[in-house]
Amino acid sequence: MNESHEIIQTASLTEKSTLMSEKQNKYVFRVSPRANKIQIKNAIERLFQKKVVDVNTCNYAGKKKRVRGPLGRRPHWKKAIVTLKEGEKIDLI
Repeated sequence: MNESHEIIQTASLTEKSTLMSEKQNKYVFRVSPRANKIQIKNAIERLFQKKVVDVNTCNYAGKKKRVRGPLGRRPHWKKAIVTLKEGEKIDLI
């Protein structure tokens, strides 16, 4: 799992994450559940050529869902909140 594209799956473009990027210079990404903070930091720096100051992560358990009888489960996922150096921005749109 050394490839940057395997670690960083998608960028979160919600209202809350947009406000965080504008006011606090923090960006939210959905990442691989097996990636650690150091791998996430290196992947962001390689993909976007920006200096990362801090990485915070949150693990989310998949919810149980019932689909036509048997009980299923949505997958577990991980969110990373990345703080960039002051003055740097990422254009996600």
